[in-house]
Amino acid sequence: MAQLALSAARRWAQMPLPLRIAVIYLIARLVTTGFLLFAASASTSLSRFGADAGLADFVLGWDAQWYWLVAESGYPSTLELTDAGTVVENQWAFMPVFAYAAKAIGFLFGSWGVGAFLLSFVAGYLACLALHRLLRDRIGSSAALWAVVFFAAGPLAAMFQVGYAETLFLLLLFLALDAVIRRRYAWLYLLLPIMAFTRPGILAFALLLGLHGIARWMNRRREPLTAVEIVHIVATAALATVAGFSWQVIAGLVTGDMGAYLATELAWRQHWISGGVAGFVPFEGWIQASQFWFAQWGIPAWCGPIGLVVIVVATGLALLRSPQVRALGLDLRLWSASYLLYLLAVFFPQSSTFRLLLPISPLWGAVAVPRSRLWRLSVLALCLVGQGVWIYFVYALGNTFWQVP
Repeated sequence: MAQLALSAARRWAQMPLPLRIAVIYLIARLVTTGFLLFAASASTSLSRFGADAGLADFVLGWDAQWYWLVAESGYPSTLELTDAGTVVENQWAFMPVFAYAAKAIGFLFGSWGVGAFLLSFVAGYLACLALHRLLRDRIGSSAALWAVVFFAAGPLAAMFQVGYAETLFLLLLFLALDAVIRRRYAWLYLLLPIMAFTRPGILAFALLLGLHGIARWMNRRREPLTAVEIVHIVATAALATVAGFSWQVIAGLVTGDMGAYLATELAWRQHWISGGVAGFVPFEGWIQASQFWFAQWGIPAWCGPIGLVVIVVATGLALLRSPQVRALGLDLRLWSASYLLYLLAVFFPQSSTFRLLLPISPLWGAVAVPRSRLWRLSVLALCLVGQGVWIYFVYALGNTFWQVP
């Protein structure tokens, strides 16, 4: 038996890396499919998917419907209003790249849903390859492979199999981060505009490039910084900034209302805040949400902002001090900090919070650094438990706004 195990381990080590990652990815997708099938069998008439739910319903469920609507109908030139005069939810909250790419792929099969599934599925595998490449030079190939395992089988793994833009954005993000780390800045001129119109978050990358440029300047004696590199860093940071605000401008020009995009995003927040939302104020969402959730949990609302401060400080200390996180290198830590600050500035934490944390997936590398097999298997077990619970909650039981994935 020991000899067979040794032989199997040797054959596994000799397999080409893309094939090993493909095996890991396919096994993870089979597990996710099992969870989705269970959720379909457990779905009742009380769920938005009904008692006869199937996998296709989940692929097209929740926000995937909005991407489908973008592909079929485009974007409205007139914003519909509620009786109270506020903007209702509409397609402007969803970027066009995934919607139309899925439509192009789905054209070959006569179904947008098939195109969306294939795009998410294939982009997810390529994102696994990109994540390994991103991490291997910092934490070693073995730990990077475990990070891929956690990523592919994590609590939000259903995103690899439904019509959401997440996996495509993650692929582009990992490639862009790799370009920054390897100082191949020219690739960013291609990647950043596509990222900007795939999913919100490009402004966090602009912040990363600014911090990266400062770090390169401060360390220029240890790592020479050429004039060409300075130009690339400044130009790509400017490109990311312009691209990050361009969707707001486009929405404003099409609708005739320069506040159309922000009003659309705030439309989703109306469900959570009694009395409505007057307008967008940076960082206000988390303060409001901390008070809301603490009250929901039976804790005095005034404790919410205090708890928020504790979480922010603890996260900052982890990024600064944790040896496992520091092993990832400065640029990945700067990205994590930039993206979390971006979320803190613009987001209202609710049921989609976990999904919106996917762009900090490189931090799976920090989780994979400890070499203990017991640790790694325990993390994997927790990933699978979290995945099963999450899928059951948002698909088998999902029927209201606070269960949106």
